[in-house]
Amino acid sequence: MNDLPRLASLLKSRNTIDDKISALIGRTAQANNIGEYIASLILRITLDERGKRRGYDGRFSSGPLAGQTVDIQWHPRHDGLLNVKLDALPDYYLVLAGPDASSLGIASPWVIESIFLFNASELLNALRERGVQIGSGTSVTGPLWERAEIYPVPRNNRLTIADEERRLLVLFG
Repeated sequence: MNDLPRLASLLKSRNTIDDKISALIGRTAQANNIGEYIASLILRITLDERGKRRGYDGRFSSGPLAGQTVDIQWHPRHDGLLNVKLDALPDYYLVLAGPDASSLGIASPWVIESIFLFNASELLNALRERGVQIGSGTSVTGPLWERAEIYPVPRNNRLTIADEERRLLVLFG
């Protein structure tokens, strides 16, 4: 049986949903753009105007990290990789992550199961000590991810997720 009509219908539905998401967030409906929008509202990050920044997406607007720059990344598959830009290092990397890549089939659901906060300079030092090639698919070891976790288990105390923020994050789980 030819599945092309069904595929065409599903793509039309997806385009309609993507249009609605784009209208809501004011950007294209790509995972990183949506992740930036979610993180900005829940974790009080002021996003910079698109194209006006270099190496970061915005700044924390309150709390102990107020004023610090942050690069927000959303990885629907938690695959242990991180996009690290050496030419424009932010103060922090904030990573929203979905399920562990090894537990998924073909599809990558757009869910947030965990959040990690890396101090960029400390991360860079750890990567250099290991001799890791740094770039768009930088391999970060499990222990570094574990120490950086702020949600659901608060292992990194640089940024605390309040109860109300947790309730909002559950919506995306």
